Amino acid sequence: MRRKTIGLDDALYDYVVATTLRDDDILARLREETAKLEWGRMQIAPEQGQFMAMLTRLVGARKAIEVGVFTGYSGLSVARALPDDGKLIACDVSEEWTAIARRYWKEAGVDGKIDLHLALATETLDTLIAEGGAGTYDIAFIDADKSNYDAYYERCLTLLRPGGLIMIDNVLWGGSVIDDSDQSEDTVAIRALNAKVGKDDRVSCVILPVGDGLTLARKN
Repeated sequence: MRRKTIGLDDALYDYVVATTLRDDDILARLREETAKLEWGRMQIAPEQGQFMAMLTRLVGARKAIEVGVFTGYSGLSVARALPDDGKLIACDVSEEWTAIARRYWKEAGVDGKIDLHLALATETLDTLIAEGGAGTYDIAFIDADKSNYDAYYERCLTLLRPGGLIMIDNVLWGGSVIDDSDQSEDTVAIRALNAKVGKDDRVSCVILPVGDGLTLARKN
């Protein structure tokens, strides 16, 4: 199949960002602080955050889930797009990284919309299901430990309502998904989930070359 997606060099990428990115001081400072961390590369790109906020509004989301908070950029983007009475369940295990997130969420005035759970995400998601949350959430974002992606996907799919949307990050994994010599646990897990979602008749889906690859899966 002939490739029709344009490649982005630095100049063209800068044009895309300069033309459409609606940034503000809080988002910019959060990115700058995060970039100084040892694991700063885990932060999503600003245009991805803006895209996720648009998707949140397009599905009319009121209840959202985030698996993997890091320093809070994606959570801030989604929370801002929720209505005043919206709620984001944010799952992470790091007190250090989420302490940064909390500061910026509070400054942005969205901390009241975000319910942060510092525990294994599978435990938090299982609790939501046990408490009757199945079929009640509108949108979910998965961006945590790759070896558990399938577990997160299944639980989020259970929690989503029909027409709800799952966003899965890092699905191209720097190109490693097509490198047969890479049999690391994370890479194998991402390959397996990509193949599974692509054939999953419970959803309609697409992989977009946004950031490190973003899967959108809409629950049927």
